[in-house]
Amino acid sequence: MKNRSYNVQNVIDTTPMGRKRWTVIVFCFVIALLDGFDTQSIAFIGPSIAEDFQLQATDMTWVITASTIGMALGAITLGTFGDRIGRKKTILLALAIFGVFSLAGAFAQSLEQIVLLRFLIGLGMGGATPALLALTAEFSPKNRRGTFMTLVLLGLPGGALIGGLVAAAWLPVVGWRGIFFIGGIIPLALLLMSLKGLVESPVFLANKGTADADTHARKIMSSISGHTLEADAVLVTDDKKEARGSIAALFSAQYRTVTIAVFATYLLNWIAWFLLLLWMPTALKMLGLEASQAAMGTVTVNGAFILFAIPLSILLPKVDARKLLLGMFATGIVVALGLGLAGSNFTVVFILIALAGFGIGGQQLALNYLIANAYPTQLRATATGWGIGIGRLGSIVGSALGGFILTGLGVSGYFMVLAVPLVLAGLATLMVRSRATKRGGTVSTSVETSENESAEAR
Repeated sequence: MKNRSYNVQNVIDTTPMGRKRWTVIVFCFVIALLDGFDTQSIAFIGPSIAEDFQLQATDMTWVITASTIGMALGAITLGTFGDRIGRKKTILLALAIFGVFSLAGAFAQSLEQIVLLRFLIGLGMGGATPALLALTAEFSPKNRRGTFMTLVLLGLPGGALIGGLVAAAWLPVVGWRGIFFIGGIIPLALLLMSLKGLVESPVFLANKGTADADTHARKIMSSISGHTLEADAVLVTDDKKEARGSIAALFSAQYRTVTIAVFATYLLNWIAWFLLLLWMPTALKMLGLEASQAAMGTVTVNGAFILFAIPLSILLPKVDARKLLLGMFATGIVVALGLGLAGSNFTVVFILIALAGFGIGGQQLALNYLIANAYPTQLRATATGWGIGIGRLGSIVGSALGGFILTGLGVSGYFMVLAVPLVLAGLATLMVRSRATKRGGTVSTSVETSENESAEAR
């Protein structure tokens, strides 16, 4: 008698969301909050660190850059781990790295120690994001995948808002060392909770192909479906047997075009996004605003990012992600040029800054959704990790260029320069030929390769 087979992805797509799956989504969102919290809190505590160690403002550039470099390397390296050792183990490792070294930051005695620890903290949190997105995608039904991935990604700007509020409220009370301490206790507490509450992806386990992984996957599928699976039930997925966790596989004939396009778009989009985020308060101060008022620019753009993400999460499963991305880049270009022409008309400036949450920041949501549909399970975390890692490299470039651009071109020139990487990112997006295809009543994006690449793939 032939053993009964179960398609893991079909079960996830057709079974109602239960407590276990909702728990995974909530955990992923809360852990994502930590990335945004850390990114924003350092901007607030930086001046206190500089004052305590009698540093010049330029010295703090290394503190911020070290964290960004760590995030870039973490996304690339731990993103690959996610496709090799599993999503859950990678997330636990990332939380441990983040928590331990953030606690150590509370006892740092020199600039060199802080720079090193900021690098290691970034390594941990940068490495968590690809695994979080992959786990979210693989526990979500296809018709709600974009919504849940968007929810998790909202943890980044949401955490940034929380980080700013916490740092502003508690810094006078506990000092910058106390903020480091809080930033260490929270991820370690989440680590302990995740040991029990976080579940490995059954899609990943089914593709692993070992007896232990299949047994584990059957238990998870039984709890998800509400039906006990036979011990000899065969678990299958829709994914082909690609090279697991291999960057070389991303550049195989089948995926080469989309990989180059996605990587270039990540790089250029993050250059523009971090050029805006990290230097906008300085630009607004140069226009005449007080420091407290200039800081509202960061709150405005992150708040708008969150608000725009709600309709985006509804649109993403229903539209061609490529066309949506092109529309967003066009919006961002108009915003950049408008900011360059607005001068000190702060009503117009803040309206345009809010629109930047869609036209410069919102692409991150569409790009991650594109990856989830363009790559199979075995490559999804690797593709996301490398995409985000290259994006982090763009954030390093953007953060480094801001001072030079403001000094050389002034505020108006600074805002207009934002349009340059957005134009190039739009051109990179044009490299991806996509078509909307109906699958099971939902619309997904499939990536077409050129005729030569398709022939090579065959």
